[in-house]
Amino acid sequence: QQKVNKRLKRYGTTANYTHVEQEFDGYLISSVIELPGCHTQAKTNDELYARTKEAIELYLEENNKFKPGNRFVSLQQISV
Repeated sequence: QQKVNKRLKRYGTTANYTHVEQEFDGYLISSVIELPGCHTQAKTNDELYARTKEAIELYLEENNKFKPGNRFVSLQQISV
C-alpha cells in the first residue's frame, strides 16, 4: 500500500476516477478512467467500492512503470 501511495504522489495524483455502469442482470461495473484495463464488478455499491480500490492497488503494483497519460476532466450523462 505504501508503494502504491508513493507512486501516485510521484505523479501528482492520489485520486482515481471511475465510470460506473449497471448491467441488465443488476451487476455494477466500474472502470478506472486513468488506468486502462482496470475494472471490476459487484452487486452492491459498497462491494464495488472495495473491489475497485483493490483493483487500483493491484494494477499499480503490477504496472510499476505506469505513468498517468490522461487527466480526468468531467463526466456527463447525455440522453438522446
